[in-house]
Amino acid sequence: MANTPRSKASDFDPEVLRLFDQYVHGHIDRRGFLAGAARFAVGATGAASLLAALSPQFAAAQQVKADDKRLSTRYMEFASPKGYGKARGYLARPAKASGPLPVVLVVHENRGLNPHIEDITRRLALENFIAFAPDALFPLGGYPGDEDAARALFQKLDQARTREDFIAAADMLDDIDGGNGRLGVIGFCYGGGMANFLATRLPDLAAAAPFYGSAAPLEDVPKIKAEMLIVLAANDERINGGWPAYEAALKSAGVRYSLYQPADTQHGFNNDTTPRYDEDAAREAWRRSLELFNRTLRKEKGKT
Repeated sequence: MANTPRSKASDFDPEVLRLFDQYVHGHIDRRGFLAGAARFAVGATGAASLLAALSPQFAAAQQVKADDKRLSTRYMEFASPKGYGKARGYLARPAKASGPLPVVLVVHENRGLNPHIEDITRRLALENFIAFAPDALFPLGGYPGDEDAARALFQKLDQARTREDFIAAADMLDDIDGGNGRLGVIGFCYGGGMANFLATRLPDLAAAAPFYGSAAPLEDVPKIKAEMLIVLAANDERINGGWPAYEAALKSAGVRYSLYQPADTQHGFNNDTTPRYDEDAAREAWRRSLELFNRTLRKEKGKT
């Protein structure tokens, strides 16, 4: 596993974590976070230090180097006629594969295709999957290399067109060279919500692992054919408030699903670039995700 970040979630007052969640998801801006966090720090400088401590440390958390010789990686464009017209993503696969491999679509958080999501894509490839992570920000110039700028860009996206870009990515992966025709999806935060949505729109999707994402539209839940691993944090009022109704809809529709909600975790606990990371919970969530994908995707398309 990656080096544990310098701080842990328990090092911060719960109100600071709540403010950070609001900041990350665009409900307050940087100034709003600093103003609120100043009550828990010594002046504005202390509040800025809190923000710095909570912000991603991509290099420290990287698990798989971009030039790892065990992998073949590249950026790849694809057509999205119902979306933004053209889209792009990051493709990772084993450098030496024996036979067709299952495919996993990786969906990022609300900052686009940042280094953390590229690293997760490579981690999946090392587990003998073809993994592809689209960048929703590509139509606006791509991930800008700065999380604040990425969040600002993200708010400018036409989400209806962005959703079509992800559907187009799934369609492209259906016939990707070296794939076995079986597709799964994993997503985090915004990407978790997208994974839930894609499960309602892709009848051939075999498995989905949405991490702390917004529920799919309840009226569309009966369309889900994939097996679902729902990953939630323990302390995540914004997302967890929708879970009871979503679970009831999944049960009513007969969708195969399991829930993993580890105790004492925060929204984003799988993200090992920030102090919200919980190593034990993240390791178990990853294990369960791989178990789901290995069980449902490593078979020929059309066979149950």
